[in-house]
Amino acid sequence: MKKTTRRKEMLLKAIAMLLIVILATAACWHEIGTLVASGKVDSESAMVQSIMDKTATPGVAILSTSNGKTEFKTYGYADKAQGQEVTAESLFELGSTTKAFTALAVIMLQNQGDLAFTDDVSQYLPEFTPTYKGGKAKISINQLLSHTSGIPSWSIRLIPEGSGKEQLVATIHKMSSLALDIQPGSAYQYATVNYDILAAVIERVTGMSYQDYVTEHILKPLGMNDSYFSTGQERKPEQLAQGYRVFFGKSIPYDAPRYYGNIAAGYLVTNLNDLQHWVNAQLGSSAIPDDLQKAIQQSHEPDLRTAGHESGDLLYAFGWSQDPETRVIRHSGSNPNYSSQVIIDPERKEGVFVLANLNSTAPALIAQNIYDQMQGQPMKAFKYDDTYVLMDGIGSFLVVLTVIAIAFKLIRLAVGRSGYATHEKGIRRQKIKARVTLLIRALLLLFVLGWPLLVNYNYTMISVWMSYSVLLWMGLASLSCVLSMVLAGNDLRRV
Repeated sequence: MKKTTRRKEMLLKAIAMLLIVILATAACWHEIGTLVASGKVDSESAMVQSIMDKTATPGVAILSTSNGKTEFKTYGYADKAQGQEVTAESLFELGSTTKAFTALAVIMLQNQGDLAFTDDVSQYLPEFTPTYKGGKAKISINQLLSHTSGIPSWSIRLIPEGSGKEQLVATIHKMSSLALDIQPGSAYQYATVNYDILAAVIERVTGMSYQDYVTEHILKPLGMNDSYFSTGQERKPEQLAQGYRVFFGKSIPYDAPRYYGNIAAGYLVTNLNDLQHWVNAQLGSSAIPDDLQKAIQQSHEPDLRTAGHESGDLLYAFGWSQDPETRVIRHSGSNPNYSSQVIIDPERKEGVFVLANLNSTAPALIAQNIYDQMQGQPMKAFKYDDTYVLMDGIGSFLVVLTVIAIAFKLIRLAVGRSGYATHEKGIRRQKIKARVTLLIRALLLLFVLGWPLLVNYNYTMISVWMSYSVLLWMGLASLSCVLSMVLAGNDLRRV
């Protein structure tokens, strides 16, 4: 009887594992094929399509300018379900490449004498009272601009969800008594909320909303008439590319939550037609008001004494990552369902701006390859260094393994275990094994549920920014741990 039960259990487990593997392979057959295929870089279009395929990016819009000639190239879909292709009019959220616009507004206000880079932020926002090692800390506007304020990177999770006008005030309130990681001005630490605080300063100084000031003094003078700041009330919904997120190697539509309090650091919406004016202004190739052109030029000239020192020789200042030797400026942008990358070489009069409707490194990889090609350098194939693709791949693989484990445990619960020991030594061994299993599974359950806290994340951040496969794995892994504990408890009662 015991042998029959054991054979039945083994047969059911084999069938369950085979079915799960077959279903998972069938569901992701195209993605598996794309994963193992070699990336193509024999032409620009092949390179772009290869990177899009490997990152599951639905649509890409590219602006490139060199030798006074600007080109637009579009690939894929703004909306897959509707069969709507990306065009030069398709609108995308910029993500953090918005920061250069915010910094430009601060520079213009400084040039007008309305503020100074060395001013203490609390001079304009008395409610903002961060601390360092228990004492009150002073943060200058310069330090916000260069990410040397000491505000920790994880502070992004404190930004409250919402699209109302009060969200910026609510964000500042959340940050008001924040404990800083480092002494302000001592080191570079990228924190997106630095630029939200700058937005609040702009509002206090001008008496205007942040988006109104930037629109009137930057966007309109540049001729960026399609561009606007997203608050969930889209001005041109028919032109807005549908945002996506990756799940099991596929891109699925994703309407991400709105964080109006982060408007100055990531929520400018624009398209290639408008970005042409922005890039040309950076290159000094357009007729714009003198005060705006002067401010743009200043934004390319970091002060070595106050700029944030990124990796290597790169500096961060005025919303740009800057190479003081080549004078090339760049920035990447990531929102939960959009991404972007800009690289501008004012000396050579060259630039690239890439937009995508998925949060991935596709824009950064594409932009770098196109820029390298402009310099006569070879393009590089995709090497699976995309964090979001890797997280989804790992999450998806773990989901399949966990589903198999759950199936085995359910089979064991249904069939029942055979082979309980009858002699004292065997019983003692089985009890120890069951108790160890209980302890290990309890600790694993705590880890599965608590790992976000170990990396200063929370469940909201995971649900908004990461692949659904990560959340699905967390839920299934928790269920698997509980089932293991139930089985171990049954063993303890029966031996």
